[in-house]
Amino acid sequence: MRGFILKATLGFAGVVVLLSLPLSFYVVQQNEYVAVFQFGRIVHVTDEPGIKFKLPVIQSEQHISKKIHLYDMPASGVITRDKKSMIADNFVMWRVVDPVKYVQTLNAVEPRAQERIEAAVYNAVKNAISSMSQDEVIEARGERLSRAITEESNSDIGGYGIVILQTQIKALDLPNDNKAAVYERMISERQNIAASYAAEGKSEAQKIRNTTDKEVAIKIASARRNADVLIAEGEAEYMRILKSAYDTPEKAEFYNYIRSLDALKKSLSGEDKTVILDKDSPLVKVFYEK
Repeated sequence: MRGFILKATLGFAGVVVLLSLPLSFYVVQQNEYVAVFQFGRIVHVTDEPGIKFKLPVIQSEQHISKKIHLYDMPASGVITRDKKSMIADNFVMWRVVDPVKYVQTLNAVEPRAQERIEAAVYNAVKNAISSMSQDEVIEARGERLSRAITEESNSDIGGYGIVILQTQIKALDLPNDNKAAVYERMISERQNIAASYAAEGKSEAQKIRNTTDKEVAIKIASARRNADVLIAEGEAEYMRILKSAYDTPEKAEFYNYIRSLDALKKSLSGEDKTVILDKDSPLVKVFYEK
């Protein structure tokens, strides 16, 4: 009888061991933490991949992702320093860096973490934009504004074991009822700038035209002066050559004869011409003297 009881006890113990054996191991995957609990308290956290041992029944584990999470926040309204309303639409990239704090404060529940992130980011966006005018916000949008919001957001959520890697404003727009007025003001400002540029361009163009006209007038006057000098020099040379060609009485007489013929030719051009000459005229002497 005792042997039977012993065998039954050993058999039962073996069954218990076989049944509890799968509960004694757990697997740690890549990109995750595993927190091991004992009586409701964390006794161990590991992030090294592999098969790990735990006490069955007494201990349990919770898997926490180490991956980067993307949270697309709902759009929210903010007010600038000059009391202009704007709509900010953000997304956040975050991950767990302290699994113990993450479990203790948020019970490792992702929606609860998103609630804390949303509150921290909204406050950071509100503080950043409320310290700037609308024009300054538009000018700062991008990396500079995102970096400031990310830094302030992390200062509010450090106690939850999570970190915000980046907060990005994917849209920073105006409320629908303000868009028309703002766009009209922007168009008017751009038109004023364009008119200023056009006026400056016209002024510069007029200066260039005036300078060019002045240079052209100077060059024309210089050219005319040089031409007058050349003409005067040419006429002087002509008179010198003419004088040297007729520097004897015979040459002078021949020259006068040729000039008289030229004059007579010009006076007889056309029809029905009559020339009356004095008897002492050189031409009369040419035709009638023997």
